Amino acid sequence: MSAAGTSPPGGVAAAADAAPFRSGFVALLGRPNVGKSTLVNRLVGRKVSIVSDHPQTTRRRITGVLDLPGVQVVLLDLPGFQRPFDSLTRRMQTAVDEALREVDAALVMLNAVEPFGGGDRFVLQAVAAAGLPNVTVLNKADLLDGRRLGVRLEEARALAGGALVHPVSALRGEGLDQVVEALAAAMPPGPRYFPEGQSSDQPLEVLIAELVREQALRRTRDEVPHAIAVEVAAVSERDDRPLVEVEAFLIVESESQKAIVVGKGGRVVKAIGSAARGEIEAVLGVQVFLDLRVKVRRRWRRDERYVERLL
Repeated sequence: MSAAGTSPPGGVAAAADAAPFRSGFVALLGRPNVGKSTLVNRLVGRKVSIVSDHPQTTRRRITGVLDLPGVQVVLLDLPGFQRPFDSLTRRMQTAVDEALREVDAALVMLNAVEPFGGGDRFVLQAVAAAGLPNVTVLNKADLLDGRRLGVRLEEARALAGGALVHPVSALRGEGLDQVVEALAAAMPPGPRYFPEGQSSDQPLEVLIAELVREQALRRTRDEVPHAIAVEVAAVSERDDRPLVEVEAFLIVESESQKAIVVGKGGRVVKAIGSAARGEIEAVLGVQVFLDLRVKVRRRWRRDERYVERLL
């Protein structure tokens, strides 16, 4: 039989199978409180990074894994760009600087409801200086009407040097399809860094500490949140029944802060513990007993060794 008119074995499917797997790391960058953690959680499809209205909520590099057909995008939720002023903020900014040297692309987030400023320009300039492929998004677009959103998009494009800017709502999950497509297109050929189905690389103790801190941030006054840390002393699983026991400490810098976090009759720390327990149980899928106490460690944010131990 003549070979004329026949197709190679497998046809189009074989050609698709031959396409190399692509993967890479993407740094999420922006000013504090722009919505980076909310976006990572939305893209990954589960909670891997805590969220609050307070700046400096994200203190360490948090990894979220986005699996797509033939592509794996590893999202790095980073602290917001800031001027370091103690051991904690120096370490936070170092995490950002190091990520810019290591990643394959950047996702820069701008805030649709706040004026653009020097911090936004600095982030975009840092990405340009690193020579990274860049996807820029204008977050919280759902809070503006059509006319105002159009104006803000033009301002954002001008700030980004004429580059395409995607209007999105990380909170509502709106406008993200094109962002995902752009991120996937920016990924170079590479291996699968994480097994399919793994959404993060956070150790259990770190994840628990972050979930506790998230609830503390939601229930404390403005003078306390930056001074709060969480130290997980022990995590153990019972042999006789599905129960995880956690011993953890809320760390503050002064007795007055401790009084606020404990609350009258222990009401605040109990509320923090109850809410955190629910979050931990939702992640682990088992019942959790959380022993949560408050401890003073003066000036811990200026203690390089202690900050390193926590982060």
